Amino acid sequence: MQNSESNICEGTKQATVLMMQGTASDVGKSVITTAFCRIFTQDGYLTAPYKSQNMALNSYVTEDGKEIGRAQGVQAEACGIQATTDMNPVLIKPIKDMYSQVVVHGTPFQTMSALDYRNLFLPKAKDIVMDALGRLREQYDIVVMEGAGSPAEINLKSNDIVNMNLAGWADAPVILIADIDRGGVFAFIVGTLELLEPHERNRVKGFIINKFRGDITLLEPGLTWLTERTGIPVLGVLPFIEEIKIEAEDSVALEAVRLLNNDHKDIDIAVIQYPRISNFTDFDPLREEQDVALRYVRTIEELGQPDVIILPGTKDTIGDLEYLRKQGFEEALERALLTNTQIVGICGGYQMLGEVLHDPYAVEAGEPRSAKGLGYLPVSTTFLKEKTTVRVIGTVAPEHPIFMESCSGTMAVEGYEIHMGETVCLEQGQAVPLFHLQHLEGQVENEGWGTPDGSKWGTYLHGIFHNDSIRDAWLNRLRVDKGLIPVSHTISTSMRKEQEFDRVADIVRSHVDMQAVYTIMGICK
Repeated sequence: MQNSESNICEGTKQATVLMMQGTASDVGKSVITTAFCRIFTQDGYLTAPYKSQNMALNSYVTEDGKEIGRAQGVQAEACGIQATTDMNPVLIKPIKDMYSQVVVHGTPFQTMSALDYRNLFLPKAKDIVMDALGRLREQYDIVVMEGAGSPAEINLKSNDIVNMNLAGWADAPVILIADIDRGGVFAFIVGTLELLEPHERNRVKGFIINKFRGDITLLEPGLTWLTERTGIPVLGVLPFIEEIKIEAEDSVALEAVRLLNNDHKDIDIAVIQYPRISNFTDFDPLREEQDVALRYVRTIEELGQPDVIILPGTKDTIGDLEYLRKQGFEEALERALLTNTQIVGICGGYQMLGEVLHDPYAVEAGEPRSAKGLGYLPVSTTFLKEKTTVRVIGTVAPEHPIFMESCSGTMAVEGYEIHMGETVCLEQGQAVPLFHLQHLEGQVENEGWGTPDGSKWGTYLHGIFHNDSIRDAWLNRLRVDKGLIPVSHTISTSMRKEQEFDRVADIVRSHVDMQAVYTIMGICK
């Protein structure tokens, strides 16, 4: 439903933007932004998410093969629309301390130090982020903007393009989100306001307190005090939502996963959590399988004797390979293979499984370098200057041993690739392809390789386990190999995602004064 003059409050301009900011990182901005995207969409408004600058290693590939932060891609899904780079025009991908790859409108722009980014890039970034926002505002009824970290970082405010400066440029009302679960919520809120300039403070139109546990009546005196102290209303108090199943953008979310009870599960899968892990949401569907324990491990002591060890994606393949060796994982992998553990590599992890890695153009570091791989697959990887970002479709290669039964080239697969490296098979007689990918030109290409016995395999395809039939066929092979009964039903990943959008939106709607939110935006309901 397009907004019309009839639903714009008398005496106000049409407000098409609403901004969510937080008192700190990890207070729940992304999830709450996703919930509001869903609520506005449910209410009939054509809605889009927007985050001008995102720092994340969890990426999302748009339909036209561009790279943005995963949170904005997921938020677009909650809106029922296709994601575009206008929704996240600047993406920062940390490579190592003080250095990051800067991605502008989905394409790598430059690897920059934090100082150069601040002094050379940010002063020129206003036009980039405002042009993107302007295009969204022309296409949609409501744009839900998400800030980053805290707006009260004194050392960063002068060159800010993602918090209060952006709110001013966009003339956006701000809702400030605070996390009560970490303690000190009133100090966080009042302290944040005290550090804002008067014109910035005037943009804050309401508070949402997130992650509350307990009896709300015990909190009410504090809420009354806060409103009286600041003159700003508390729009809602959200309960602590157990096991939110909306894909996260930051690896800090893995801490909650690490604490999950995985006892008494038939299949044990361990994902190695190295320092620059990326796109860890590849494995979220495995967490939903009732008989699967999905664990993220940092040390060989945590590893144990799993059925599968996964080497996930990384933004620093050679650097994280060195980390594996220093932590003793290379020897641990050798021992695991003796107990029939399957070794899987996704993207950067796939590259590590090969014979050698070359970085002649210093794509991942300050100087050219090479490294010996783990040597489990007869493949070699060379890092190139151009990044591959593409969505792909194809079929499973016939009779591949990692699946429950012969797929005869008919089981479909889809996913996306985000990588700088090109990997080639050195001895095709020593390995079998995993997938046949279909190109627009009609060509068919082998993608991913594994050993003939299925004990080791790797692929560039992110999202492989989001393919329900692929996940079922792979897990059933593991079940049969352990003497377990195959599972015949399929959990629909897409349906579960839609249900989770609705669940979180319903919780937010029931605990937030939505009429007040619409009034803040200048929309009469």
